[in-house]
Amino acid sequence: MNPFEKIFNFQIISRLDEMGSLALTSQERSWLKTMLVHPASTEAFTPTTLSKLNILLDAESSTEVQEIIIEKAKGQERQVYHPMLRTLRRIIMQDHGILLSYHIKHGGIKNNQSGFPHKLEYNMFKREWYLQWYNTRHHSLMSTKLKNIVSVEETLVPLDRVEALKVMLERLLEERKDYTWIQVVPTFNVELSRILYAFSCFEKSVSFDEDSGIYRIKVNYMRDESEFLLSKIRFLGLRVKIIEGEHLKRRMRESASMALARYADL
Repeated sequence: MNPFEKIFNFQIISRLDEMGSLALTSQERSWLKTMLVHPASTEAFTPTTLSKLNILLDAESSTEVQEIIIEKAKGQERQVYHPMLRTLRRIIMQDHGILLSYHIKHGGIKNNQSGFPHKLEYNMFKREWYLQWYNTRHHSLMSTKLKNIVSVEETLVPLDRVEALKVMLERLLEERKDYTWIQVVPTFNVELSRILYAFSCFEKSVSFDEDSGIYRIKVNYMRDESEFLLSKIRFLGLRVKIIEGEHLKRRMRESASMALARYADL
């Protein structure tokens, strides 16, 4: 494929995203139809939604992978869908509060912690679902693994209190945000689409300097996601370099120094 066509495709996707539109390819529809056969789909969707999806995808061909893939060995399988997702998503959409009981790191259970849920997120690095919520008793922003939640109870929150909690959440989240500038080494400009895909989990923007022919990517991330971002940067190797973001630069120097020291005597 012409590399400029890939760049053009990225621009189209970005524009559609800004307008809240989503374009599905035939491959994506085929993949979705295949995934609906998985047993977890009955937990992920209500019977009505699952039936509607199957009707809409009836004319699509499914991707039969069982006959072409032989699974010889794998790591421990983790649950991509969690049964509590649907309940928590509904509570969040309705701006309701929660009473949460969950396991803590060093043993024991925290019971009936009152809070206001903000969002559900899937950590790609740890492959775990998390609930991000505001603990109204301790006035702190929390992130709890869904697998650690023992029980959740829905509570009603006055409308004026809801708005105040949302403002508080936004302030706390803003304090945790950071960003970095990553430069694409010009030799690898033709791989821009692949490089951008590596950062697809993050909010980002791209700028291009016509005089120098250099692409720069501004990546916004939460501070506790810095190691995951670094793993993506290391994966890209010589294709990119960090030009702004002292913490990330320091961590890259540390990991590079340790790697060199390991092989110094060889």
